[in-house]
Amino acid sequence: MQLLESVRLALQTIWGNKLRSLMTVLGNIVAVTSIVTVVSLIQGMNSMVSNAIVSEVGADAFTIQRLPITRTDEDIERVRANPLLTVSEADAVRAFSPSIRSVMAQAQQRASVSYRDQVLDQVEVRGVTSDYLDFANFDAERGRMMSAIEVDRNRPVVLLGTDAALRLFGDGNPLDKTIQIEGVHFRVVGVSKKKGGFLGISLDSFAVIPLGAYMKLFGARPSLTLSVKPVTPVLLPIAMDDATVALRVARHLKGSARDTFGLVTSDTVLGLYHQATTGIFAVLVGVVALSLVVGGIVIMNIMLMVVSERTREIGLRKALGARRADIMWQVLTESVTLSMCGGIAGIVFGVAIGQAISAATPLPARIEPWSIALGIGVTALVGLFFGLYPASRAARLDPIEALRRE
Repeated sequence: MQLLESVRLALQTIWGNKLRSLMTVLGNIVAVTSIVTVVSLIQGMNSMVSNAIVSEVGADAFTIQRLPITRTDEDIERVRANPLLTVSEADAVRAFSPSIRSVMAQAQQRASVSYRDQVLDQVEVRGVTSDYLDFANFDAERGRMMSAIEVDRNRPVVLLGTDAALRLFGDGNPLDKTIQIEGVHFRVVGVSKKKGGFLGISLDSFAVIPLGAYMKLFGARPSLTLSVKPVTPVLLPIAMDDATVALRVARHLKGSARDTFGLVTSDTVLGLYHQATTGIFAVLVGVVALSLVVGGIVIMNIMLMVVSERTREIGLRKALGARRADIMWQVLTESVTLSMCGGIAGIVFGVAIGQAISAATPLPARIEPWSIALGIGVTALVGLFFGLYPASRAARLDPIEALRRE
């Protein structure tokens, strides 16, 4: 019997027993829905997190911070004693190695920003050194960047994020206007390009000012982070090693002493994020496996019942010359078709749920073709595996005994 004819007969049987078919493939629907929904949400989150981390850290840069990003519970008390990073240490790192192009010292704190009667609370105010111009974290969409001379001389100038500018000035032109940060006047020289949001939190509500001006506002000993850019991305590992040596020398650390700072790359942060999502995938695998096993057992029992109902039909076909392989092929085709119908329904539900969650929440969804192919492929294998026993049993029926069956 040809494949298309077998599929047609299988679909007719499924359509003729809609409720029974639906209950049969319910396990497959749950499994594939879980695969498509979770994969679409995780892939959407992966893309969003990657863009946010690369935008903040930089794909070709790394960050030096007071505390390491990965530490055990036993290390927490020890690393709390790490000294704050300083501007002089940034200069030491910059001067130490020819593989290092730029070192930006940066501090940040939330503060009140106002213009006339418009007051914004909890705006992220960032103080930067003049090397900030070499980093992709900031880029002016309107106006200009703060110049290196303005930053070095601690001029009262500011680069605003798009959301902060919009909330302060509305549709008006913010350039060359004077705003207040914690009561101190700053002149707006530019508005940064829009970065978007992360889980519903705006990444554009910030104000960038010279680090010296920042220290006058919030104190002369801020908690700094150092962003380091190598001459070329290929030199990133060498630059990290050189920065470690430079800081150890600046802090007079002996050879056996531990580092009193931490180095972070975008790959480090992404690695931690992917470790966290591994647990979600493990739970998904468990749910999918259980659902598929249950669905496969149900399919096998239903196909055994179908074989029992069609005993006379099978006997008649064998009496008319049908081979064992023909009977087995027919039952297997129906089992696989039934299982794949559950997979297709699961894909539809999974895509719909993923899109609904993305529309109703800040969680993004990105449908991956491989998850759809995986859903269809797995359900086809389930139908094939759990249909083997009913198909074999049907193929072994004696035509004479089968025709006697009422």
